Amino acid sequence: MSPFFLLDYNARIEFSARNEPRGVGVHPHRGFETVTIAYHGAVAHHDSAGNSGVIYPGDVQWMTAGSGILHKEYHEEQFSKKGGAFQMVQLWVNLPAKDKMTSPRYQDVKHSEMAKYNLENGAGEIEVIAGDYNGTRGSATTFTPLNLFNARLNEGGKAFFNFPAGHNTGFVVIEGRVKINDTEIAKTDQFVHFKNDGSIITAEALENCIILILSGEPINEPIAQYGPFLMNKPEEIQQAINDYNQGKFGYLDE
Repeated sequence: MSPFFLLDYNARIEFSARNEPRGVGVHPHRGFETVTIAYHGAVAHHDSAGNSGVIYPGDVQWMTAGSGILHKEYHEEQFSKKGGAFQMVQLWVNLPAKDKMTSPRYQDVKHSEMAKYNLENGAGEIEVIAGDYNGTRGSATTFTPLNLFNARLNEGGKAFFNFPAGHNTGFVVIEGRVKINDTEIAKTDQFVHFKNDGSIITAEALENCIILILSGEPINEPIAQYGPFLMNKPEEIQQAINDYNQGKFGYLDE
């Protein structure tokens, strides 16, 4: 669903307390961006560009791997020791060929500072992570046109979305039940994929709900992917592997 290459959805789960944090050790990326959105729990991030941070419920971390980076992600120490509910989404957002070797960067979008649009009649609010909703712009910058929102709707609340027909659009129901376009009903943990034959979408909350909304202009370029590398040609994948083996992605302690 270009420009989104992968959606890694960790449905809500209860983790037991643990002294040794769970997580993913040092690994490389090149050619795309990782966008991690927290709903429950807390994750700590470190990378070879010197960036680090912790995201808590409502927060987002937007890492541009670009030309190459090493990073690791673990349950935050105090969350790990206490345990509790955990629910996260990580997107892989593709980069166009001209930007695949851009310098790595890190954008930290805290929930407390996130752009929000209050819907009429107490219907709820739209959190704008990236893109624009009715003139409210998200703080995250992107390489191609895309919108990334959290819609937090109260029971009975209705929201309208207007995306170009040519953009690829999908909804992830994080929590609750929602009626889409007055016809289809989607519930917790379901994904709604839209056809490219219209621009207006309606969402009506049948109960309090949270919906992750992703829509973007397709990148109409060839894709070559291997493990943590997302490029355009097989030879670029081989170059990424060679560069990683030669230590060109920097250094990061395990």
